[in-house]
Amino acid sequence: MKPVCVLGNGQLGRMLRQAGEPLGIAVYPVGLDAEPEALPIAQSVVTAEIERWPETALTRELARHPAFVNRDIFPRLADRLTQKQLLDQLNLATAPWQLLAAASEWPQVFARLGELAIVKRRTGGYDGRGQWRLRAHETDALPAECYGECIVEQGINFSGEVSLVGARAHDGTTVFYPLTHNLHQEGILRTSVAFPQADPAQQCQAEQMLSAIMHELNYVGVMAMECFVTPEGLLINELAPRVHNSGHWTQNGASISQFELHLRAILDLPLPQPVVIAPAVMINLIGTAVNLEWLQQPLVHLHWYEKEVRPGRKVGHLNLSDSDSTRLKAALQALVPLLPAEYASGIDWALAKL
Repeated sequence: MKPVCVLGNGQLGRMLRQAGEPLGIAVYPVGLDAEPEALPIAQSVVTAEIERWPETALTRELARHPAFVNRDIFPRLADRLTQKQLLDQLNLATAPWQLLAAASEWPQVFARLGELAIVKRRTGGYDGRGQWRLRAHETDALPAECYGECIVEQGINFSGEVSLVGARAHDGTTVFYPLTHNLHQEGILRTSVAFPQADPAQQCQAEQMLSAIMHELNYVGVMAMECFVTPEGLLINELAPRVHNSGHWTQNGASISQFELHLRAILDLPLPQPVVIAPAVMINLIGTAVNLEWLQQPLVHLHWYEKEVRPGRKVGHLNLSDSDSTRLKAALQALVPLLPAEYASGIDWALAKL
């Protein structure tokens, strides 16, 4: 089996490496400043855990690599302008939007998009950073350098957020997990809940949309699509051409995790439909020190990233899955006193979903 080099050595690269070990796949998460000659690059398949990277000796070498899967897709989806243009080209539902080129455009923006404008940096913003929610009297809050570097979207009145994680093989075969329900607070994913069966109409619409995107791009591997739930159906919010935070529950809630699925796809290994037999919950650990008392709960799987704990930083996650909903709810409730107070609302949200 060919080794895999992952551009980026954060938690996603770490979890790809962990997923490769049982299969005998050597996975090398690679820091952007690593020395190219220290890695088995020549014989590797190359993937990435990040959409954008600076120019270094390593990235220059990888950019020329013939087995860098999806290489030309990353910049297209990393820029929200070209990502939105792709969705429009495919006639896929997304929030009405436009490029924000100059401050003089604001009257026309509000006339066209309504009273709430969501401004997003074209590149680089994530976890709520690089985004502004503005009404007509608040536009002075936007830094001047943002004009030309941001898109502006209509603020959507949505009833929930869901994501679809799926994978496409080299031969065009696609497989999907059930839709994941997500709770974001201040732009950061806090909690995810997934069920063996999603709403059939929503699942069908989401699979058709993500299939259209992956086929158009000739994409290989795992991709995630975040959507708003509206009365008219799903609206695509954002795409991630990689394994995704909202798919972490698959590590302990599906027969094949999203990380193993990605490796299977890029290495041209069999890609069966993953089986999900029980509801699953993922709790993101954000700026919170590890507490080994979490492990008192037999349903709790702790995934700790061994990163320095800092406010707002994703440092790990907890996965729980059980076909007995009473037992699953009891385990979630038992975590509340073992976590900081700000986790209670996310756990309450998950309990209401279950």
